[in-house]
Amino acid sequence: MTIASIIGGSGYGGGELLRLLLSHPGVEVKQVTSRSHLGEYVYQVHPNLRKQTQLKFSEPNMLEPVDVLFLAQPHGQAQHHIDEHAKLAPKIIDLSADFRLRDAALYEKWYGEKHAAPEWLSKFVYGLPELHRAELASADYVSGVGCNATASNLALLPLVKAGLIYLSSPVIIEVKVGSSESGAEGNTGSHHAERANVIRTFSTFGHRHTVEVMQEMCVNDVSLTMTAVDLVRGVLATAHAKVKQGVTTKDLWKAYGAVANENPFVRIVKEQRGIYRAPEPKILAGSNYADLGFELDETNGHVVSMCAIDNLMKGAAGSAVQCMNLMMGWKETTGLEFIGLHPI
Repeated sequence: MTIASIIGGSGYGGGELLRLLLSHPGVEVKQVTSRSHLGEYVYQVHPNLRKQTQLKFSEPNMLEPVDVLFLAQPHGQAQHHIDEHAKLAPKIIDLSADFRLRDAALYEKWYGEKHAAPEWLSKFVYGLPELHRAELASADYVSGVGCNATASNLALLPLVKAGLIYLSSPVIIEVKVGSSESGAEGNTGSHHAERANVIRTFSTFGHRHTVEVMQEMCVNDVSLTMTAVDLVRGVLATAHAKVKQGVTTKDLWKAYGAVANENPFVRIVKEQRGIYRAPEPKILAGSNYADLGFELDETNGHVVSMCAIDNLMKGAAGSAVQCMNLMMGWKETTGLEFIGLHPI
């Protein structure tokens, strides 16, 4: 049995991670930390875990050695303590943005401050299995993935992998996000009175997750526009690009089919009838699936590629557990079999 602990378990990402690990057949959760809820039962913060565990939140400084250590802290904290964390576990999976970028200069540009541990950046593998499955199998340190970047990267993956678009051409991605993306502490804009019933663009361009798409897809000219919608969970990325001359819908079917066949959590949603004809985040709540869809205007080469995910699952905790499975040599889908609900 693999022994795991979570640093920062009181947030939405930490709670979702704990939910997955408690039911994982190969994992025993030893400790979960939280300074703000020290001594409380974890189910007092995460009520869905009642009768699933009697764990209480521990003091971070009282952590004991484990096999795998998950870091689910706010962005900017892990980099200041990574040397200490590395002494506690041979394998670390960080859900934050601290080790997503390989270039310290890019981190400073996009996050507005110097990285506290730039020598660690090259040691971490970007934690999206669809892009780095082979590297993850031998990795000791894995970074988190931005939920908006995850949806955007997967929307572009079939087009980029099959060489159907020019990497130097502009790519515009409209990303619609649910309120849980703001985290458990939230902000004034995430209060129910301000957040309910909205379709609110809060970042026209320049969002931090943009650089992850540039890094992972090698796309030089990409813009993300972020819009808050009236969902709790969910991200829908809609990417607009131009395909190379001569590319047809048949070529797209082949490219998207190849990606879906290679990845157990990627599905194609492109129906001619029914309600759910295109990817829809609503039916993915609680699941680790990423649903992809596309449309091509063959008269002008304009392609629209869509990806829907649950931001707390495929965009955070689900991908983290998927990475752990690969790191430990287990079946990739272990502990991630939940397929979502309908209706919801």
